[in-house]
Amino acid sequence: MEKIRVGILFGGMCSEREVSLNSGRNVYDNLDRERYEVLPLFMDGEGRLWLVPWQLVSQNTTVDLSERTEKEAKRIFYEDLPGHIDFAFICLHGKYGDDGCVQGLLELLGIPYTGSGVLASAVGMDKVLQQKILEEEGISVPRSLVVTGKEWAGDREGVAGRLEETFGYPLVTKPPREGSSVGVTIVRDRASLPSGMEEALAWDSAVLVEEFIEGTEFSAIVLEDGPPRVLSVTEITPQSAFFTYDDKYMPGRCRKFTPPRSMAKETVRRIEEEVLRAYRALGFRSYGRIDGFVTGDDRVLITDPNSSSGMAPSSFFFEQAAEAGLLPSMILTELIEASRKIHGRKKGPL
Repeated sequence: MEKIRVGILFGGMCSEREVSLNSGRNVYDNLDRERYEVLPLFMDGEGRLWLVPWQLVSQNTTVDLSERTEKEAKRIFYEDLPGHIDFAFICLHGKYGDDGCVQGLLELLGIPYTGSGVLASAVGMDKVLQQKILEEEGISVPRSLVVTGKEWAGDREGVAGRLEETFGYPLVTKPPREGSSVGVTIVRDRASLPSGMEEALAWDSAVLVEEFIEGTEFSAIVLEDGPPRVLSVTEITPQSAFFTYDDKYMPGRCRKFTPPRSMAKETVRRIEEEVLRAYRALGFRSYGRIDGFVTGDDRVLITDPNSSSGMAPSSFFFEQAAEAGLLPSMILTELIEASRKIHGRKKGPL
């Protein structure tokens, strides 16, 4: 059987580039070499693509890797990608990776890829649009308001009063288009509101302000290898006040239970139902990760739908696959083959 040339896209131009490096490295290590010819394609901070040797995939940071690309890697121009790969495994995260930009490029080049299409990827990165769509579909989401940078700069006292009247404290401030909890702050009083707003505005031109949710956090991977199905549900118990960047990626900072340890079976079933509803409502394809909370009064809230997932060894993707009896190489093969079938049936862009 002729091997399929799979290009792993990792690195990127966003705040999550180090997470992407870890994802790309793990996918590179676990793809089935009997089926696939694997090509690691590193996107540097300027958006250039490099075909890198395996020695560079193991670098500790994207800075370490970037310092060696000119001498040790081969520059690949976007228009030449179809001559190098048959399929793109997207391990890019955040802006320019999860948000439809790379997906649109691959559509123009005629290269199938993992994850959702242009529109669904863009919506999957925009928390404001997500909530509007989910609310329209009758899916429960946190109460929220959007404050632009201009509004905040022009009337801080007025904005603070509006937020206090709407939410009270604590409340949550976050940039609308970032992942991995980058720029997220729990604001507990008016004195700490400016720092929370400024932290979010450092990453985007507006701030999404949400109610603070008391409850149990969960995450669920959806795989579309036929009708979309939930692999499993993971209960999250972070060390911090919320599931921070460090809790997500530093060993020992968070406990995860797959299946959940403190939820009734009926609650898990309702989570699965709401996760699938959110997946379909947002137009996700191939796979996705849907996060949310079960509140103290047993409501299921969808808080963070993602059109892709991290691919580090300890990610929800591989933990839930293991619970379903799938080794890393097996679940990666399922994802690639499911994605190829989806792209093979499409009419126009995905």
